[in-house]
Amino acid sequence: MIDVPDRLALLPVEVAAKMLTPAVLEGREGMPFAAIDKVSTPTGRRSAPIRSLIDETIRRFAENRTDSDAWLAPRLHATLRLTRAEASDPALWNHLAMRIAPDYVAWRFPGRGHGEGRLQKINRNRFVGPFDAQGFTRLWWAAELFRDGCDYTPVLTACGHQDVLNTILGLRITLHRPTAQALLRMVAGGVAVTSKEVNVLAQAVNAAATTLVYEALAPDSPRDHDASRDWMDDSNGVFVPFDSLPEGPDDGEAPATSVRDLVELFMDIYRDAPTRVSASR
Repeated sequence: MIDVPDRLALLPVEVAAKMLTPAVLEGREGMPFAAIDKVSTPTGRRSAPIRSLIDETIRRFAENRTDSDAWLAPRLHATLRLTRAEASDPALWNHLAMRIAPDYVAWRFPGRGHGEGRLQKINRNRFVGPFDAQGFTRLWWAAELFRDGCDYTPVLTACGHQDVLNTILGLRITLHRPTAQALLRMVAGGVAVTSKEVNVLAQAVNAAATTLVYEALAPDSPRDHDASRDWMDDSNGVFVPFDSLPEGPDDGEAPATSVRDLVELFMDIYRDAPTRVSASR
C-alpha cells in the first residue's frame, strides 16, 4: 500500500521526466517519492477518492486489465472534476501517475520484456506523455469527449474498444460532439468492429474533414456552462458509485439530428474509403 499525500499536486514535466530513469521504469528502483514531494506544488484536491478508485479498479479487474478502462474512465472523470484548461496541464497528471498511483500504471501497462529472463520496461509515456497515451489523461479525456451530456454510456463503448482509445481519441474532430457521438454509434452498431475497420473509419472520416466542415453540416448546441460550474463545485466530497454509472455535468446533449446526419454521411465516407477492409467477423 502506497502512503499517499493528502492532496494532489503539480509535478512539472521537466522534473518528472528526469526521475523516470531506466532503473525506475524497469522496477529495479522504486519511484522517488521523497524527491517528488519536495518539488511538487499541492493543490486543493483530495487524493483519497482517487486512490480509492485505483484500489477498486485493481481489485475488480485482476483477471482482465484492459476491461478496467471502461469502468475507471467515467468514475475518474466524475471524481476528478476539472475544467478542460485544468485537464490540459500535464503537471497534475504527472503527480497522479508517479506519486498517487504508480502501482496502477505498472499494473495496467506492465511493458514488454527485452528477451527471456530480462526485466520489463514500462513506456515512460504512460507516466509522462501525450494526453491520449498517459495512463490517466487518456481515460479522463475519453470520458470528457465521448460522454453525451450527463450520460457516460457512450464512454463505455469508447473505452471498451482499444482501437477507439488508440486511434479516434487523438483526432481533433472528436472535439465536435456530434462527430464523436456519430463515430461511437457506428462502432456500437457493428459497422466498424475489428481493429482494421475502426482504423479505416477513423482515417477516412478524419481525411474527409479536410474538405468537409462537420460543424457546419451538423451544428452542435451551446453548452450550459452554469450546469458545468455547479457540477464542478461538488468536486470535494462527491459520492461516485462503484456498481452503477455516475452522472456527468448536465451541460446538454449533442443534437440528435446532427448525430443522425453525420452517421449517414460517415457511412457513405466509410463505404467509399479506398482502403476499406471487408468484414472479418
